Amino acid sequence: MGRDSSVRQSLGSLHTRIKQSRVLMVGAGGIGCELLKNLVLTGFGEIHIVDLDTIDLSNLNRQFLFRNEHIKKPKALVAKESAGRFNPNVKIEAYHDNIKDPQFNVDWFKGFGIVFNALDNLDARRHVNKMCLAADVPLVESGTTGFNGQVQVIRKGKTECYDCVTKDPPKSFPVCTIRSTPSQPIHCIVWGKSYLFAEIFGTSEDDAPELNHNEDSENAQEIEKLRQESQALKRIRDSMGSAEFPRLIFNKVFKEDIERLRSMEEMWKTRRPPEALNYDKLSQEALEVGPAIAQKDQIVWTAAENFAVFVDSLRRLSKRMEETRANVDTGSAPAIMTFDKDDVDTLDFVAASANLRSHIFGIETRSKFDIKQMAGNIIPAIATTNAMTASLCVLQAFKVMRGELEKAKMVFLTRSTERVISSEALRAPNPTCPVCSVTQSKLLVDTSRATLKDLVDDLLRLQLGYGEEFSVNSEAGILYDPEEDQNLDKTFNQLGLKSDSFITIIDDADDDTKVNVVFTISEKVLDKNTKPIHLPGKLKIGMKPKVTPAAEVNGNGHTRPITNGVTNGVANGKRKRDADEAELEDDLVKKRGRVAGVPNDGIVVLEDTTDGAIVIDD
Repeated sequence: MGRDSSVRQSLGSLHTRIKQSRVLMVGAGGIGCELLKNLVLTGFGEIHIVDLDTIDLSNLNRQFLFRNEHIKKPKALVAKESAGRFNPNVKIEAYHDNIKDPQFNVDWFKGFGIVFNALDNLDARRHVNKMCLAADVPLVESGTTGFNGQVQVIRKGKTECYDCVTKDPPKSFPVCTIRSTPSQPIHCIVWGKSYLFAEIFGTSEDDAPELNHNEDSENAQEIEKLRQESQALKRIRDSMGSAEFPRLIFNKVFKEDIERLRSMEEMWKTRRPPEALNYDKLSQEALEVGPAIAQKDQIVWTAAENFAVFVDSLRRLSKRMEETRANVDTGSAPAIMTFDKDDVDTLDFVAASANLRSHIFGIETRSKFDIKQMAGNIIPAIATTNAMTASLCVLQAFKVMRGELEKAKMVFLTRSTERVISSEALRAPNPTCPVCSVTQSKLLVDTSRATLKDLVDDLLRLQLGYGEEFSVNSEAGILYDPEEDQNLDKTFNQLGLKSDSFITIIDDADDDTKVNVVFTISEKVLDKNTKPIHLPGKLKIGMKPKVTPAAEVNGNGHTRPITNGVTNGVANGKRKRDADEAELEDDLVKKRGRVAGVPNDGIVVLEDTTDGAIVIDD
C-alpha cells in the first residue's frame, strides 16, 4: 500500500485535486507548525511558507518542528526541512521574508489555489486578507487565545472578510520582537517581567534541558554563545547582595547586550538602532532623585528616576532573596521569587527596567500605574489549542476545494468545564466594510511625474466626480483630505507610492456616498505629452447603503471574530479624524488599564485574543 492510500480512501476524488494544488501558508509559529504537518501528511502537492521570524528557545515547548540545534535559525527554512521528512512527495518552498515585501504582490498571490493564515499580528493578517481579496483567492484565517480558538473561511464577494466586523485593538506580540526589536511599551514590559525578572530572581529560561552540543551542528557557534551568556548571567546571580551587583546587572542587559544587538547591522537597516545606557552617567544624574519617586505612580519617570528605582528595587529584592535563601532548609529546592503586580518591590523592578529598555529603543515610557495594569494581565499559550485549530483549518479547506463554500463554517473552540467545538454559518460581506465592499481597479502611473494633485484634481474630481469631502489613504496613513493638503505637490515617488502599492479613496459625502475605491498602482513611463496618471477602461463605483449595521455577537456568545482589529484608522468606511491608533492606545490604557497597541516570535505566547488580556505570540 502507498503512503497516501488511507488519505485517498478518505477523500475520494478530492485527493487528486489536493495533490495537484498549490497553497500558501503565512506564518510558521504555534499554529503554523501544526498546520504545515497537516498539509504535508494530507498530501497537498506544493506548499509555500512565508515567515520572518527566527527560532527562540522559548518556542521549543510547543512548536514541535524545531529543536535545540535550530535556535536562531529562520522558522520557515527549518519548518520546510523538518516537515519535508514526513512526506518527500510534497514540494515545499520556504521564504525567510516579510509577507508585506514587494515580491509578494497581487500577481504572486494569484498563483495559489488557497491561502492559510497562521500569523501573530493584526497588521500582517490584514495585509494577507487584502491581498487575497485583490487576487480573488480563498483565505482560511485562524487564531487562538489560551483555550479558545477560531477558524474563518474568507471568499471575496461571498463571505465576510477579516475586516467586515469592527474589531478591538490588537494585543498580540511576536516573541522575537520582545527579545530583539521592541517597538511598543508592552514589548519592554513583557521583557522586564518574563525575561529579566525571571533570569535574576526566578527560574532561568536557560535552565531548560541541555542544548545540543554536536560539533557537526550547523548552529554549534550560536549554541556555544548561548551557553556563554547563560554562564555570565549565573555568575551575576551568584554575586547577589554585593555592592557591585546592580552595576553588573545593568551593564549586562542595558549595555553589553544592546551593543551586541546594535552590531547586527542587517537588523537596523529599516529601524532605529538602540542606544546603550551608561551606568556612571545615570548614577550621577540620579543623585538628585529622592526615595519618594517610586510612590509617584501616576507620572512618567525620567531616565534618571527609572535608574534610581531600578537600583533601589534591585537591592530590595536581593535582600529578600538572601533572607529567603537563609531560611531554606538544606537540600530543599532553590529559593525563587515570582512577579506579583501587587508586590511593590517586583512591580518597581519591572516598571523601571521596562522604561529603561524603552529609552534604549526610543519607545515612549509609561507610568508605574499603566505598567501595573499591562503587566498583570498576561496569559499563556496552549499547544493543544494550536493543534486543534490547525486541524480545523484543513477540514474547512476541503470544503472550499470541493466548491462547497456553503458548507464551510465559522468554527470556534471554547472551554468551560470541558472543551467544546461550535460553529455557525458564514455570513455575507458587510456592505459597509472598508476593505471588501469596495471598488477595485488599477492605475497606470508615471511615478516620477505624477503628483498627488494630479490624482485629486484631474482623476478623482474631474473624471470620477468626487466632491470636496473625500480622502486619499496609503498603507502609511492619510495622504490627503480637506484639512490635510500639504502633500498635493509631491510626486508619487516622494510619497513612497510605487508598483503594487495600494491607495484607498474614501468618500465622506453625507449623501450619495461612494463606496471606497482601492487602486493598485502599476508603474509605467508615459509619454511626456500625456497625463501622468491613466485609468485603464471605465470604472463604475457603487454607492454605500445609508444604514450601517451594528456589530453582532454570534449565537454561541462569541464576539466575531477572535483575530480582530481596526483598519488603518478607518471604521465602517469612515475615517477617524480625531485619533490615530497611537492615540487610541493611550486612551484605552488610561481609561481601562489595557493594552491597545499594534505589533506573525522564558516568555509564554499565544496567537490572539478578544478579551482584555495581554498576549504574546510567535
